Amino acid sequence: MGNDPLRDGGGRVYGDRRSGLGLLALLYGCGAVLCAAGALWPMSARTPVGLLAALAGCGGALAAVMWTGRDRLPMAAVHAALMLLSLLTALVAWRSATAVGIVGLGPALVALGMLAGHVLPPGPARAHAAAGVVVVSAGAFAAAPEGFLSPWSAAVVTAVVLTEAQIRQTRALRRAACTDPLTGLVNRRAWEDGAARLLAAAGRAGEPVTVAVLDLDGFKAVNDTGGHAAGDALLRSLASSWRSELRRSDLLGRVGGDEFALCLPGSDTAATADLLQRLRAVSAGPWSAGTATARPGEDLDEVLARADAALYRQKAVRSARRTTVD
Repeated sequence: MGNDPLRDGGGRVYGDRRSGLGLLALLYGCGAVLCAAGALWPMSARTPVGLLAALAGCGGALAAVMWTGRDRLPMAAVHAALMLLSLLTALVAWRSATAVGIVGLGPALVALGMLAGHVLPPGPARAHAAAGVVVVSAGAFAAAPEGFLSPWSAAVVTAVVLTEAQIRQTRALRRAACTDPLTGLVNRRAWEDGAARLLAAAGRAGEPVTVAVLDLDGFKAVNDTGGHAAGDALLRSLASSWRSELRRSDLLGRVGGDEFALCLPGSDTAATADLLQRLRAVSAGPWSAGTATARPGEDLDEVLARADAALYRQKAVRSARRTTVD
């Protein structure tokens, strides 16, 4: 099965909790300032000054909590903050004294959708944007002022279009950032991030996880005799063949020029050996491999170091055999 670089590693590359909470803190902070300004300089005698003042204090406090806790709070905090933002914006819309005040909430709707599109996968991002449109629109239409339908419709359309544009741009950028352009596999950084998550999940579940490092034999000779085009073709062929033998949960990445890495959740030493045999059977060229099954408490660097050591030992044995034959 093929690797999707936006899904591998036991979870999507999406879900940047720290970035999401930081941006939400900024958004809540800006909202608090605007509410404070509305309370201090009300647009009309019917402006809900008390509500705006309370929201200013609440928004400022939540902004501080999200900013200081952006390294500790769970991803669920991002979803909760987005939902709360929709509800608070709907509350302001409902209590707005003028049509201008309602339409002025349009940028908040746009900001909510674009932020969701930046930090969440497409499905949840669209769900938050749709929920925001429905909830805030309900608050707007329950308000006393009238005559805002046309500009509010424009605000809703703008929010929907910009959210979708943000989702697509974010997906394209993240795919480019985590994909090896030659093979289509995840690159080193994305592989290490995904493997670390798989290792942590296996440790919590008490399940085995094995790391394998694969290094091509004689790759320089391929480039020297056939040119770099031949070397590139070999790398693409191996990546395609290997992916067809892997499970959806397995993580394959290109981590160097002719070096690949595998992270195999739920696989012990024996299962990994069987997999490597299947990979050799579909390979267009020879390669060596070193494997290491994670021990309790080991981090990714330690497991990788043992796999690398096993690879070097296998390379040394093969080199010695070739020298003896020659």
